[in-house]
Amino acid sequence: MKLTGIIGGTGMTRLDGLTITRRQAVMTPYGAPSSELVQGTLHGIEWVFLARHGDPHTIPPHRINYRANVWAMHHYGVDRLIAVAAVGGISPEAAPGNIVVPDQLIDYTFDRVQTFHDGTETPVTHIDFTHPYSSTVRHALLTAARAAQVEVVDYGVYGCTQGPRLETRAEIRRLQQDGCTLVGMTGMPEAALARELDIPYACCAVVANWAAGLAGEAEISMDEIHANLLTGMQRFQRVLQHLAYATETPAG
Repeated sequence: MKLTGIIGGTGMTRLDGLTITRRQAVMTPYGAPSSELVQGTLHGIEWVFLARHGDPHTIPPHRINYRANVWAMHHYGVDRLIAVAAVGGISPEAAPGNIVVPDQLIDYTFDRVQTFHDGTETPVTHIDFTHPYSSTVRHALLTAARAAQVEVVDYGVYGCTQGPRLETRAEIRRLQQDGCTLVGMTGMPEAALARELDIPYACCAVVANWAAGLAGEAEISMDEIHANLLTGMQRFQRVLQHLAYATETPAG
């Protein structure tokens, strides 16, 4: 059985219900990860969990040590990696509380270390990133969601912004024009780093709010975000129950 890694974002600093068998503090060539790695069983599956923003939630998106997080998961031996992310909804299908499994992304971040191959200790390496997410892991997530009778959007373009502030209305209009259906702050460089280490990786996005300007004149409410995340994370837990039974396609 595969050893599945989960990187939990905002709203998921711990994996509820996990029977913990091991906690491992990992030091990497790139420094310390955001949190210790927590291994255990849940729904008959072996998991390794890492809190992307730390536990408690203290690390903002632009300060996350993405290289250390991904390297630690790889070193630990995970066979696939699921990134759980809180996002804003841009397209009509990406309503608050919904789960989306995106198939594309656009990177708007800056000043983040984007690669393990920076030319200092390892040669420059150009990865193919035409399809940024693993079709195998996406298929497993979608199959599990449907088995759990959780409504899921099986496509989407994740626009990754710098954060930690939320976006302006004009910025969301720009993202719409670029074709983004979701907006988040942690999708990159995490996805690219996983590809560099050849870890099958996909994102399970939980929509926390309508992006700026898409809910009329009202400002985005933090209370609503927390309530929508609670609903979305409960749905994600149901997906996890069925992930072990998801039929996988050939690796990709």
